[in-house]
Amino acid sequence: MKSFKSWRLLLRKKNASFDGGKCGIKMKQLPFMGIICVVMLFIVYRTTKYQYRQTEMEINLHPFDTLKDSRDLELRPLWSTSSSRSKVDVTSNEVDSPSYRNLLAMPVGIKQKHNVNAIVQKFLPENFTVMLFHYDGKVDDWGDIGWSSKAIHVVARNQTKWWFAKRFLHPSVVSVYDYIFLWDEDLGVENFHPGRYLKIVKSEGLEISQPALHPNSTDIHHRITIRSRTKKLHRRIYDARGSTKCTNASWGPPCTGFVEGMAPVFSRSAWFCTWHLLQNDLVHGWGMDMKLGYCAQGDRTKKVGVIDSEYIFHKGIQTLGGGGPPGKKGSNSEELTKRHSASSVDMRAEIRRQSTWELQVFKERWNKAVEMDKDWIDPFPKDTFIRDEKRRKHRRHHQ
Repeated sequence: MKSFKSWRLLLRKKNASFDGGKCGIKMKQLPFMGIICVVMLFIVYRTTKYQYRQTEMEINLHPFDTLKDSRDLELRPLWSTSSSRSKVDVTSNEVDSPSYRNLLAMPVGIKQKHNVNAIVQKFLPENFTVMLFHYDGKVDDWGDIGWSSKAIHVVARNQTKWWFAKRFLHPSVVSVYDYIFLWDEDLGVENFHPGRYLKIVKSEGLEISQPALHPNSTDIHHRITIRSRTKKLHRRIYDARGSTKCTNASWGPPCTGFVEGMAPVFSRSAWFCTWHLLQNDLVHGWGMDMKLGYCAQGDRTKKVGVIDSEYIFHKGIQTLGGGGPPGKKGSNSEELTKRHSASSVDMRAEIRRQSTWELQVFKERWNKAVEMDKDWIDPFPKDTFIRDEKRRKHRRHHQ
């Protein structure tokens, strides 16, 4: 019995010593963990302070917030008077309000000088910036026109309007302009006023538009562009004639949400999208008019329209690439014509063949892009669905 008690006493002493050892180990770990925490806090503090100093240095080295990042196409003098310099507010972060808030850009050749002058004269009183794309290289021949010295001239031989636009109308460069008129040179503007036109565009909330075409115009490709005598504007057309029938079941171009490439007008936001839609290597722009509705910043049946009260006359003069007035043989680029005369190349036929090929390439690229972008949702998927549904209902009704 005595030996049993001694064994119990011995076990108690061992357990006591073991518990004391655990407690001792815990007590020894506490200072170590405290040191680790202090070191981590010090590292975080030093890192944060370093990052703050680096940011402060970058701000001091590059004070971008105080610099103006706006760009435009306005011509600037090499020097200015002291009075004009005193009007500049160097402390303001506001973008300078240019006197010209809209842009007219056109491809031009010297043979259309008279007509281009008539167009520009319409726009100048409305404070437009004028930009001319010279596809024939003859810039000096425009110097006798008074406004020529104030216009921006870009020269590249035998290039199209869309080639120029892709390279020289980047959205960041033209961001100060509210509207961009990207017109052809063969348009009659006797019945067109830019100021009244823009007033309608703004009041109707149009992002992409064009003036209607006089019914007697040359080369009318889509009936939606023809002027309606009884309307101020129209956004769609109803016409059951021809291969393309526009009815109540039509919810897409060219029946609605459509403008043609000869005289489009873009808002700033619409042009930002359209510029990215332009393909760098597809210079004729075929097929793009059918997709412009995707750049309308909303419902293309509401945001795209044709203005009837301010209309133009399309003369259909094919100058780029050896064309001339309808029924006449001529060339705006004589050197180019002579260069190809030996081989008897029909340049207009070659250009049309190239345009047709580009149209096919554009369609293929669009379809491929849609297929690859799994996250993109077509905002106009209902077009074919509504059409097919209405056809089914119509058939059932007549069965």
